[in-house]
Amino acid sequence: MSDQPLIQVEHLAMAFGTRKLFTDLSFTLKQGDFFCLLGANGTGKTTIIKLLLQQLHPTAGTISFNERLKSAADIGYVPQFRNLSGDYPLSIKNFISLKLCNSFTPWLSQREKQAVTKALQQTGLTAKQNQRLGTSSGGEKQRAYLAQAILNQPQLLILDEPTASLDQDAKYEVLETVQHLNQVSGMTIIFISHDWPLVKKFGQHFLELRAGSYISGSTTELQLKKEDENV
Repeated sequence: MSDQPLIQVEHLAMAFGTRKLFTDLSFTLKQGDFFCLLGANGTGKTTIIKLLLQQLHPTAGTISFNERLKSAADIGYVPQFRNLSGDYPLSIKNFISLKLCNSFTPWLSQREKQAVTKALQQTGLTAKQNQRLGTSSGGEKQRAYLAQAILNQPQLLILDEPTASLDQDAKYEVLETVQHLNQVSGMTIIFISHDWPLVKKFGQHFLELRAGSYISGSTTELQLKKEDENV
């Protein structure tokens, strides 16, 4: 693992009109990190992700990207859990393959088939690949979204509250899969969540946005801060 950060954020400020979300925000995303982004609704978590994806431009400050992040294909994104109806007809495998259906041919190339096979393996869905997604469990559905996101084997994987609305077992099922991608495949993770037990178990570093301020550090430090606040 290189010592060079994947993303370096320095003195970032973001305002919408007269409303300031944050000012002088600085943090480092290390390669191979499992980085947790925390904060109450309205503190700017989604805005930070849009800034990192270059969908927004900051009011002030800089965001520097490692050369490993050369294009949009180097970043995978998993949204909040979206529960498909039970009559959704596609199999898990065909659903994952939808992301690749943008060529002039109605079939997948050999390379694309290999990418789908690898994503199925990485998310533990190989045995379930022919199962209809609509009848799959919540954890299996979210892992199918995860498999779509990693088809290009991205350097950075952003998870936007991916375990919201999932039951406890499914939450751990999804996060254990993400942890495996982080530890075995070396993907850098940004995990947005309100779920403190998940952050405590899986995260390595954190950034917590607060009204007008922020704190950051290792998740062990966050645990101590939370304990101090509860005293």
